[in-house]
Amino acid sequence: FGSLLGICLIIQILTGLFLAMHYTSDTATAFSSVTHICRDVNYGWIIRYMHANGASMFFICLFLHVGRGLYYGS
Repeated sequence: FGSLLGICLIIQILTGLFLAMHYTSDTATAFSSVTHICRDVNYGWIIRYMHANGASMFFICLFLHVGRGLYYGS
């Protein structure tokens, strides 16, 4: 599971950088920037969903990796 953790981490970093290029943290325009990412950016919707699902997959792999290490005592 260590190699899957590395792949998930790289995906998280890359998609996070691409999302951060188009996101604004101002409270008045934050929602409109998310809709801009989903509608106007090429493949922005898939980048957003890859980032969200990649975080879940990262933690699943992390828990499995740690659990396997605890179970086998290594």
